[in-house]
Amino acid sequence: MDERAILEFLHRHLESIFSKDWAGYQATTSADLTLYEHFVTPHRQEGLAFHQFMIENSWATQDKPHHVSILEPKVQMLAGGLVAVATYTLMLSTVEDSGLKHHTHNETRVLERTGEGWKVVHVHKSPGM
Repeated sequence: MDERAILEFLHRHLESIFSKDWAGYQATTSADLTLYEHFVTPHRQEGLAFHQFMIENSWATQDKPHHVSILEPKVQMLAGGLVAVATYTLMLSTVEDSGLKHHTHNETRVLERTGEGWKVVHVHKSPGM
């Protein structure tokens, strides 16, 4: 799989988060996901239950129009093409009452090729500034 296909998958995965598409998120994410999100807690989180609550309650966009940008992406293919590591800066732009607002942070997402297609198995986020 080439870098472009991985980035297209990643964009669909990210858009599912910000558009309240729980089914889309489940289809692109491993049930045993592990992640670090610096803005939520300094501890490792596991599984999908926490994200289900956040996605269904539109935590990031509050149902406002948004745009997802993947900046400076790099994709590394490992394990004979069964694992992909994507690193990039995520910029989420939202329409606020005061105008456009942009939020950035750096991300690493580890994807595994399964019988069902690619699945995100691990996420690590750090401040973008």
